Amino acid sequence: MLTYIIRRLLLMVVTLFGVSVVIFLLLRIVPGNIADILFDSAGLIDPAEKAKIVADLGLDLPLPQQYAQWIGGLFRGDLGFSYVSEKPVLDEIAPRIPITARLAALALFFSIVAGVPLGVISAVRQNSGLDYGLRVLSLSGLSMPSFWLGLLILMFCVHFFGTIPIYDRAPETFWAWFAMLAIPAAAVGFRSSALIMRLTRSSMLEVLGQDFVRTARSKGLSEANVTYNHALRNAVLPVITTIGIETAFLFGGLIVTETVFNIPGVARFLVEAIRWRDYPMVQNLVLFIAIIVVTVNLIVDLIYMVVDPRIRYSE
Repeated sequence: MLTYIIRRLLLMVVTLFGVSVVIFLLLRIVPGNIADILFDSAGLIDPAEKAKIVADLGLDLPLPQQYAQWIGGLFRGDLGFSYVSEKPVLDEIAPRIPITARLAALALFFSIVAGVPLGVISAVRQNSGLDYGLRVLSLSGLSMPSFWLGLLILMFCVHFFGTIPIYDRAPETFWAWFAMLAIPAAAVGFRSSALIMRLTRSSMLEVLGQDFVRTARSKGLSEANVTYNHALRNAVLPVITTIGIETAFLFGGLIVTETVFNIPGVARFLVEAIRWRDYPMVQNLVLFIAIIVVTVNLIVDLIYMVVDPRIRYSE
């Protein structure tokens, strides 16, 4: 177990190193930089002034030296300065991480609470009217873009309540946070819940037809006991994998939702940083998302061993 964890941690380090190299190179491949954008927007044409800005930002250094400066700063806890705001990157990112984390966690909570039970019900009541209704609902969730659903929710609230449920200030209490983020979390979590529901249904249908489930019923166990203690526990591994993937997706895939609901989170800020070629900001934000993805994958693998005792990782 310990050997496996150490091996996975080393693999995470190698993965993050590769991601950092890709991030760094892709940003430099894209034509233009912050100096070009600033001069084009201001209508300035003085080459000497532009060259001075490029030199001050270190953009004239060789690429290996720029990369070494970035990675060296990460190890020292120095994420650099934003080219746009001229503030430390950490000061810009830190206030936005909790906002996106709360939104993603709430959306994931809605997805699991709605997706898993409805998937179980749909499998148990296979080919019934309720099953058909839930399947149509899940298909609607998979085919409906979250930004379009968000716009529909905004128009609905304006028409019936005369207000727009967007982020306009920082809530001070937990319930204020919940009320502020519940609607956008439900909008973005609808697709995830539909995916989880369909996967739970298909996995449950496969398990419900196996011999050990029929044996459990023949022993006189209650239907609830058979469904949840026998069938669901053996069908939940693919669902856990999907939940892990959706967790990673939610942290990086909230760009449109945060824009529609005016939420000052990490995803929305990342788009602005890309538009301005703010290299330090983009590099650190994407690397942060990559760290979340590989960490979630490790946690999912460890959860496998807790849920299914048959799974053991060799020493």
